[in-house]
Amino acid sequence: MSGIPSVDLEDFLSGDETRKRKFIEEIGAAFGDIGFVALRGHFLSENLVENLYGEIKRFFELPQDIKDMYEIPGIGGQRGYTSFGKEHAKGRKEGDLKEFWHFGQYLDHNPKLEAEYPSNVIVNELPNFNLIGKEAFKMLEKTAQYVLRALALHLGLEETYFDAFIKNGNSILRPIHYPPITVEPKNAERAAAHGDINLITLLMGAHGKGLQVQNLQGEWIDAIARPDQLMINVGDMLSRLTNNKLKSTIHRVVNPPRELWGTSRYSIPFFMHPISDMSLNCLEVCIDAQHPKQFEDITAGEFLNERLVELGLIKK
Repeated sequence: MSGIPSVDLEDFLSGDETRKRKFIEEIGAAFGDIGFVALRGHFLSENLVENLYGEIKRFFELPQDIKDMYEIPGIGGQRGYTSFGKEHAKGRKEGDLKEFWHFGQYLDHNPKLEAEYPSNVIVNELPNFNLIGKEAFKMLEKTAQYVLRALALHLGLEETYFDAFIKNGNSILRPIHYPPITVEPKNAERAAAHGDINLITLLMGAHGKGLQVQNLQGEWIDAIARPDQLMINVGDMLSRLTNNKLKSTIHRVVNPPRELWGTSRYSIPFFMHPISDMSLNCLEVCIDAQHPKQFEDITAGEFLNERLVELGLIKK
């Protein structure tokens, strides 16, 4: 497969069983092969996307000393601002050429999870920043819920299998700014090759090329969503749960050609995480004589903590 397959969520939501089955088969095949799909028919309006990009550009254009006020120590970058070069890919020493923000889950009277999750950080200088961020978070979470329902049916599970695990899940909306490159980056990339930690990632069409996906032949191919599409990929948690039936694909954001070094790039992925006590033990329906169990038993919370250490965001 040389490109990224395209699907329409409206097929799944149509009420037409033939269209619904078509969507399930298409997204299941794509995630079992290249691990990526371009999805239209989602719940983000064009106006919401435009407003969100406007707000995040205004935030990243704030003076550095103001942005630094929103970098909260001791929480592994899970909320608020993370400054340039702090995060690196698993196994890499060089920091990625990016700064980013994290919006997290919006809980409603859940003392257990309120004690576990850091609070969202309010940007005083931009009155609409947090309002727009919350609205986008909710619409992406809603889209992800239906994608996971389709995948549950593809796997032979009950349609709402994932619902209880993603309700109040530890999901993250991450606006990213890749600033202009001012000096030779040596071994650093805007985002070095990596797999995502979570169940699935929903990426709003980035402003500028750069995202590449490694296919099964080891070739790097461009992954460019149209403005009305989300690029969605399998994360390591879902790969573990399905005994690698659904593939968590390595991807990266490459540096632009030298003549474009002076330009910024913005990208907004939504990382769909479950609640921490979800078991990631390989599903029995994904294990047989031809596909023996590949992964040790672990919970989502344990796995996330391991990866945050590997990424350099928290200390052991």
